[in-house]
Amino acid sequence: MSDGGLVRPLGSLRATDGPIAGGKGANLGELVAAGFPVPDGFVVTTGAYRRAAEAASVDPSEPALAAERLLATAVPPDVAGAVREAYRAIDDGPVAVRSSATAEDLPGASFAGQQDTYLGVDGEEALLDAVRRAWASLWNQRAVAYRRANDIDETGLALAVVVQRMVDAAAAGVMFTANPVTGRRGEVVIEAAPGLGEAVVAGRVEPDRYTLDPDADTVVARQLAGDTAVLDDDAVRELARLGRRVEGHFGSRQDVEFAIDRDSRPWLVQARPITTLYPLPASAPDPALDPRIYFSVNVAQGFLDPFTPMGLQAFQLLGSSQATRVGRPPPDPTTGPELLVEAGSRLFFDLTPAFRDRFGRGILLRLFGAAEARSAEVLARLADDPRFAVRPGSRPSTAGLGTNLLGRASTLRVVIRLLQHPDTARQRYLREVERITRVELPSSPTAEDRLRAFERSFLEVPVRIWPRLISLVLVGQISWLAARWLLGSRASDDELRTVVRSAPHNPTTEMDLELWRLAVRLRDDVDSRSALFDRSPADLAAAYRTGTLPERFQRELASFLDRYGFRAVGEIDLGVPRWSEDPTHIIGALANYLRLEDAALAPDAQFARGAREAEAMIQTLLRRVRGPRRALLRFFLRRVRALVGTREVPKFEIVRLLLEPGRALLRPVGGELAAAGRIERSDDIYFLSLSEARRALAGADLRATVADRRRTYRREKTRRHIPRVLLSDGTDAELALLPAPEGDLRGAPASPGQVTAPGRVIRSPAGARIEPGEILVAPSTDPGWTPLFLTAGGLVMEIGGLMSHGAVVAREYGIPAVVGVAGATDRIATGDRVTVDGSGGVVSVERAAPVIAEGPAGADRDARRPAPSGVVAAAAAPAVSRPPGSPPRRGSATPR
Repeated sequence: MSDGGLVRPLGSLRATDGPIAGGKGANLGELVAAGFPVPDGFVVTTGAYRRAAEAASVDPSEPALAAERLLATAVPPDVAGAVREAYRAIDDGPVAVRSSATAEDLPGASFAGQQDTYLGVDGEEALLDAVRRAWASLWNQRAVAYRRANDIDETGLALAVVVQRMVDAAAAGVMFTANPVTGRRGEVVIEAAPGLGEAVVAGRVEPDRYTLDPDADTVVARQLAGDTAVLDDDAVRELARLGRRVEGHFGSRQDVEFAIDRDSRPWLVQARPITTLYPLPASAPDPALDPRIYFSVNVAQGFLDPFTPMGLQAFQLLGSSQATRVGRPPPDPTTGPELLVEAGSRLFFDLTPAFRDRFGRGILLRLFGAAEARSAEVLARLADDPRFAVRPGSRPSTAGLGTNLLGRASTLRVVIRLLQHPDTARQRYLREVERITRVELPSSPTAEDRLRAFERSFLEVPVRIWPRLISLVLVGQISWLAARWLLGSRASDDELRTVVRSAPHNPTTEMDLELWRLAVRLRDDVDSRSALFDRSPADLAAAYRTGTLPERFQRELASFLDRYGFRAVGEIDLGVPRWSEDPTHIIGALANYLRLEDAALAPDAQFARGAREAEAMIQTLLRRVRGPRRALLRFFLRRVRALVGTREVPKFEIVRLLLEPGRALLRPVGGELAAAGRIERSDDIYFLSLSEARRALAGADLRATVADRRRTYRREKTRRHIPRVLLSDGTDAELALLPAPEGDLRGAPASPGQVTAPGRVIRSPAGARIEPGEILVAPSTDPGWTPLFLTAGGLVMEIGGLMSHGAVVAREYGIPAVVGVAGATDRIATGDRVTVDGSGGVVSVERAAPVIAEGPAGADRDARRPAPSGVVAAAAAPAVSRPPGSPPRRGSATPR
């Protein structure tokens, strides 16, 4: 058959033919060549599409118009002739016509269902019409949106069309060679329904679902849509064996579409990689021989984005520093300790050794109960899993490790001094930390000098500053626990939480209040105020960098950034630009503050009021005890007030004194490598490891490496769900073990009081705004989020526990908060009327009518306008219940 390159038989194609056959066509050709059962057919190549697009004058910058033109233009004659000839060669009859784009079935994006499929197409003219419609579907709304969401370059994009003989299907469906819901690699999941499988793929019918353990060749679960199973166990096992062969051929977990004909013969009509599975650590052992439990460091830090490679490198060095301190140095410090692993460009800690130790397990469950409540529930369920049973004889090693860490770090001596003289000891130790972290370089340092200083600072400095920093937090927590024990049933949890309101010496709170005072000063300056109201934050940030803001605005912002410019959203990643480099987020926060006009609700007034309430509560609690116990209670409550605010100090000082100087050391190295053409631009240095940076200095061209890393980074930033607890067989333990939430949302009570107001769902604080009084609903928070807290009426957070960052800051500001709320950002929409019970840990939601969301991409997941009812119309003024003496926060909380 001569097709002039416009049509290719499936059997002539291979996996490398994606540029001419698209992902689907190339994969089917590979299956045919490998001997898998695939219906006969051919591909109308991307060359044919380009001929048609040229004839239709398609402009990729106008996708809607592109689709219309393709539909309105006849198939070019040479293309039509080739298609007719290929159709006759497969004996005419009904065929399936399926789109196969060059940007689909990729490692990071499958494009499943984004373009169109036509089944039962019969006759040459109907086939040509279906081909034309398939071409047009390359530019349909959902496909364009998917490409842009996955940051896929549309330059040169083209679409092939797969044409295959229809299978007279008795049943059909989809098969996943790993569980797509829980992520478990050791399961095959099959969904099947009678007849054609397209209805299953499109979700138009309720299929049977079969789950099979392929190693045991056993169906372990079945959910039937009707009284009779579509597939018997033999058919399920045969399909699973076929699926595992496909997986073995392609070397990755597969999403396979199949049909079973009237003679019970299975046919494969598509295979593509499962792109939603969370990656496993490269070092993960065989889960059948040595199953492991990995906990997300990112989740613990409230930072769900991926790390840049140099950001990972910094943590690997920090981990090696601590491991060396306790006598377990890794062979290569730059790769980190073996218990610290990378997966999906994020960090995980291997909890398995501690979890298999009775002493260690108890500590883990207590720690997670305070820091990450949802993970504590997951670990409690895993405690019953025989794979992670306690092993005898491990307690002394775990206990000894803890004693070794405390003893060698001299933490006990620091704790005693802080208990004796909290204010003077705190100031002393912070001065010592600053002195220890100073970086010394030769007078004319080379790039290698800078890399050595970078490595040395992360390996040698942390073990010297950590005892001082962690003791500040430890003494505050010990004092709070002691006070709680002394009071017993004489004080409620809410009363004890009131004691820590508006605590002094919290650097994040101090930063936020300074930002508020800056907003007040700029409000009094006509030019500054006009700039904030009339110009976008991005425009103002660009003006700041060129020194062209209004005079007072330029001077005041520079002063703030001199003090806090080392901070950022996602600041624990050394590779993330700091506010001093891009102050857009800070300027947006200032503009948000100017909308708060009620002086009584100003953050500094609220903070001062919180401090008075805390002092009043201390006096109330002291009156409830008598004798020596009262003196002891007074001692510990005073230490709570003096030191509990230092909860934020360790991260603040590490970012200020380690990460920011680390960036300063690397910047000139990046500039030198970019000037030499080893990387494209200076900030590419953050997409290399230390060893790679040294290779580049030695002459290696790493531009391709950086480009690949940046693509991976962009792809990982679009990942919506990060496992809290990941098992080495791929199981997302939270999804597999905890029931899906129903009814009211529940989490951990974090800050007392109750508030009802419109919700504002924000996934990233970059460019986001929140109206005064709205409920902030977020997946997690780090210090970069906290400027939003100052005007929020309440907080709902998917990740965290009583001592997580968001919970601590919410208590400081006196806003009701519930954390560890599973699915909050999906089950709440912007504009919904939300009630937050920060004492009971319950979040109630009253739906509002949906509208199109405004604002920066990624800021708001959805927006809803309140329906015209009496209940929702009151949403402009949130109703709040707080501890005695706290006035409600109000503001113009009308959803946009």
